[in-house]
Amino acid sequence: MKRPPSAVWLTAKPVGVTSASLVDDFRRAHAGNFTLKVSHGGVLDPFAEGLVVLLVGAANRLFEALHEVPKRYVARVEWGVETETGDAAGPVVQRADASALTEGQLEQALAPFHGWTDQVPPATSNKRVDGERAYARVHRGEAVTLPAQRVYLHSARWLSHALPTHSTLELSVRGGFYVRSLAIELGRRLGVGAHLSALARTHLGPWEAPGAPVQLTGVDVLPWLPSMALSDAQWGALKAGTPVAAGALTAPPWALPGGFPAPTAGVRAFHQGRLVALLRESGPLLLPGGI
Repeated sequence: MKRPPSAVWLTAKPVGVTSASLVDDFRRAHAGNFTLKVSHGGVLDPFAEGLVVLLVGAANRLFEALHEVPKRYVARVEWGVETETGDAAGPVVQRADASALTEGQLEQALAPFHGWTDQVPPATSNKRVDGERAYARVHRGEAVTLPAQRVYLHSARWLSHALPTHSTLELSVRGGFYVRSLAIELGRRLGVGAHLSALARTHLGPWEAPGAPVQLTGVDVLPWLPSMALSDAQWGALKAGTPVAAGALTAPPWALPGGFPAPTAGVRAFHQGRLVALLRESGPLLLPGGI
């Protein structure tokens, strides 16, 4: 059976390579089968490792839906040094004595960051400034200050401590959260400075970093959303621009953790086993060819 051109792929990124390089490698590896657009579903910094989602063909239209579910990370936070970038590769901007840090202080410092807060992205982030990536401006020596954005931290817990040098943190966040910024803010709150020396994205929703690339299509795509089956007539109406009311819905096969903000991506609409649209209040998002 011929492989469908549109799909979501789960890949594992090693330390030291970029998310964009995974896209390039995928294009080269599948040049004979995939002629459609390929992109990644969210950047993972070069110093980090773990799950990167690749979007092929119509799956590129699902980018925003990926940011409405928990992303889980494990981070190593180094105490006593703040860097410009929030990771070990950046120039040092502050050094301080962290010898008096206690586990109790770290618990207290972490508490205010839970839930919705305002966070300033790192200057070397992937955010655009006047149409250009912020990190590109920084690398040219320009000063970049990004505005704060609303972010969501669902849960966070310290896994281990080796004070006063470092601690290991596990956290679950909504898309758009910068763990590097959290490290910087924790260090400033504690008065000792901090940065990340390691970061791993372990999960996105129910998906985890695979040992080998995994292709997802049909019901395996966006399993945190409810679904409905379309008749031939309903699918024809959607393609013709006629709205279709969501009928009998099937509950999501994967449930969001309790208290996590509800997704707004809509209802998955399937026709003959293919995910062909997301039904939303603002209007359907069609997925040409299906996934």
